[in-house]
Amino acid sequence: MDDLSLAHSRYNCTYHIVFISKYRRKAMFGALRREVGEILGKVCKMEEVTIIKAATLPDHVHMYVSIPPKVSVSKAVGRIKGKSALMIFDRHPEYRERYNRHFWARGYYCETVGSVNEETIKKYIEEQYERDRIEGDSSK
Repeated sequence: MDDLSLAHSRYNCTYHIVFISKYRRKAMFGALRREVGEILGKVCKMEEVTIIKAATLPDHVHMYVSIPPKVSVSKAVGRIKGKSALMIFDRHPEYRERYNRHFWARGYYCETVGSVNEETIKKYIEEQYERDRIEGDSSK
């Protein structure tokens, strides 16, 4: 994915996020599964989260998203889960009582996704240090 930008910064902050339905109930089948996907898309758009790829499975959701650095991952996921649950309950009031007003389980899994690994970053920093040392020696 190309770098995105805010007013004074460029970024490429992508994450693999997984969250589950309460008690891992297999709640998302058929039409509800499509609706949950649609709702998550709307909520992400409201929260300035870009969905790169997503899948709604019967008892959990996988999302590969880009989140701006001005928003913490935990805040973004909390808002996505909270707002989507409210929207699901608005469209399907029968789920509100059936699931005791909790559609999603507490917590989530998050993993950063990047185009460079730890070794590449360490090597880059080391090279910068060496370049600076060499340039410092040559200016004497």
